[in-house]
Amino acid sequence: MFETMVWSVMLGGLMTIGTMALVDVVMSRTLAAWRGLAFMAVTGTSCVFLSGLPEGLISGLPLAPLLVVKASLGPLSGAMVLLYLGQWLGVAAEDRWVQRTIVWGAASLVLTAALLCLLAALFAHSLGTEILLLAATVNAISVLLATFTSLRATHLGDKLARTMVMACLLMAISVAGLYSHQLNPELSMPMVWIATAWSTVAFFLVMVSLSIRRNRQVRRLERLAGLSQGLDPATGLPCGSVLLSKVDDAFWRSARNHASCTVICLHLHNLYALGDEAGHMVDQQILSSMAARIRRAVGFRCVVGLYHPRCFVVVISSVKQATDKPKLPEKLRLLMCQPLDVSGKNRSMHRFTPQFSVGCLTVSAASALPTQVIDEAEQMALASERDLHHWKATDNSPLAAA
Repeated sequence: MFETMVWSVMLGGLMTIGTMALVDVVMSRTLAAWRGLAFMAVTGTSCVFLSGLPEGLISGLPLAPLLVVKASLGPLSGAMVLLYLGQWLGVAAEDRWVQRTIVWGAASLVLTAALLCLLAALFAHSLGTEILLLAATVNAISVLLATFTSLRATHLGDKLARTMVMACLLMAISVAGLYSHQLNPELSMPMVWIATAWSTVAFFLVMVSLSIRRNRQVRRLERLAGLSQGLDPATGLPCGSVLLSKVDDAFWRSARNHASCTVICLHLHNLYALGDEAGHMVDQQILSSMAARIRRAVGFRCVVGLYHPRCFVVVISSVKQATDKPKLPEKLRLLMCQPLDVSGKNRSMHRFTPQFSVGCLTVSAASALPTQVIDEAEQMALASERDLHHWKATDNSPLAAA
């Protein structure tokens, strides 16, 4: 009863992690999510059958199919671990030893899994123990190959690969405990069951955690590479040709409705004011916060983009213009002028007070050129900035004071 409870707890943990993988597939629908689900299904099923829980709960299961599953899924799981590990590490193209280990190791494990499946189907009653021993040996080799790959990636400078080495050690404990339980069930002890079940669940948890962290790194790199795709890396807003195409679409929609179109340019004067004091990385924090405030003010139906690093562009089509145009510039001013705290070098906090000017221009969408309208709105914002500076200089002059 205690043994059944231990393996049932392990099954519950694996099913919980498998549910997370299934939710990831439904939400993201990416190839990486499908790979994670397939890995969980194959490797988790192998662990459950090697624990002996199915035949413990359901008596009278046929021997040959059980042995086929126990003998073949282990090496097949090892092949999946190697393939996914190569993709996760991303060093196969840089190091020929890693590439050879992954390619030849995975191919050999797949062929061995097919051979073990055939042997188990033909000689389940006569050579069952020998087939399981061969499967255990093959799985031990797969663990060694995975550990070598992780250590090699660690040597090449991958910091996450150090944690993957720990995952390989957990996998080694799990494989050793499960196969020893199958080969010598009478010698198994409760502490061995607990250690094996814990190592199995911990292995999958570490793998899921590492996958999430690597996916975040990949998304960050994709975001930083967004300039080549027409997106600003700091704000995620469209820029360049992508922004101009979205503006053209907004003007086209307004022209089709025989309506006007409003273009608002917000010029942030002091974007680089904290560069020397707090470091130049604060510029991205400021741009990201300003973009969020603009989105909060205009919503998601208007076109919002970055014309250049200090100039935001908002295009209001005829759909929202009638109700939002009179209030929107004031709403933008109220949100944009609020100070914000940014994190500088050495984790120091700095207060940034935005200084900006706004240029707003409404034109007939059917007869206007979008790029020309944006330039005129920006010139209006710059003109208001020059007027403000001129007023300050006049107000602070000795003559004005007299």
